[in-house]
Amino acid sequence: MAEPLRVLVTGAAGQIAYSLLYSVAKGDVFGANQPITLVLLDIEPMMGVLNGVVMELTDCALPLLQEVVPTHDVNTAFQNVDVAILVGAMPRREGMERKDLLKANVKIFKQQGEALEKGAKKSVKVVVVGNPANTNCFICKKYAPSIPAENFSCLTRLDQNRACAQVATRLGVSSQEVNNVIIWGNHSSTQFPDASKASVNINGKKQSVKDAVKDDAWLQNEFISTVQKRGAAVIAARKLSSAMSAAKAICDHLRDWWQGVPAGTYVSMGVVSDGSYGIEAGLVYSFPVLTKPDHSYEIIKNLSVDDFAQEKMEITMKELIEERDAALETCED
Repeated sequence: MAEPLRVLVTGAAGQIAYSLLYSVAKGDVFGANQPITLVLLDIEPMMGVLNGVVMELTDCALPLLQEVVPTHDVNTAFQNVDVAILVGAMPRREGMERKDLLKANVKIFKQQGEALEKGAKKSVKVVVVGNPANTNCFICKKYAPSIPAENFSCLTRLDQNRACAQVATRLGVSSQEVNNVIIWGNHSSTQFPDASKASVNINGKKQSVKDAVKDDAWLQNEFISTVQKRGAAVIAARKLSSAMSAAKAICDHLRDWWQGVPAGTYVSMGVVSDGSYGIEAGLVYSFPVLTKPDHSYEIIKNLSVDDFAQEKMEITMKELIEERDAALETCED
């Protein structure tokens, strides 16, 4: 068998990690023949709970899980990791504004960026989940300058999954029949869920979502707002932020990044902008990407963008610029 992959999960005693760890350790993400060492980081007051999580992982008797390392020390956690799944952050609660989250969480991701720089492998693949995810990813990358920028990403796959599910429900098909829905921009209520390039298989026949739905007003209004507000709707209902669906999306994001997707298929990831589509270079912005089996990706270029889409894409870019500037100011305080 291959050498164990050293996978770090932060916030490992939390609710997202509880839904995530089994799938990672079982082989659903990195493959059925890839041994795993899990490094689990949380704050010191949560170590009792984390030890319970370790017990459960042990009791699962998973053949690929070689070792579980629980710790509250940041530098220990990041040492020699191959993959870092940065979940741990103050969760968004009902009535909380994003600026409140930003101030609370940006210094956590500065510290974690510094720990990546100091201890992680330079080939490490990083996915930031803790919100505001795009901006936290930007800060994490900034403080790990020797790690290639393309090794950093943030999670917008949850938004993509939500968007696919809305289309599938509308058309009465399984979500797996809906492909190439795009999430542009920020993982926030300004994101732009775009079904204009999406396709759907209905009774074995592939057609555009636009043709299948036959309702442009729905696609440009209710569909977009439902996806944009879905996280807040979950919080209002559960009194807690999304966990099970977030864990599933993390698995999807990492599986596709690690193993690649077929040509002609693209997935949404928050990645460092190269200036494509007029998006300011350096921002962490969600684009449609093609992922490859060598754990790389490329931004899909030259998709047509109409005036409606351009306006939506610029709105979410503006928010990201404002968040970035506020985060940089917070880090300097």
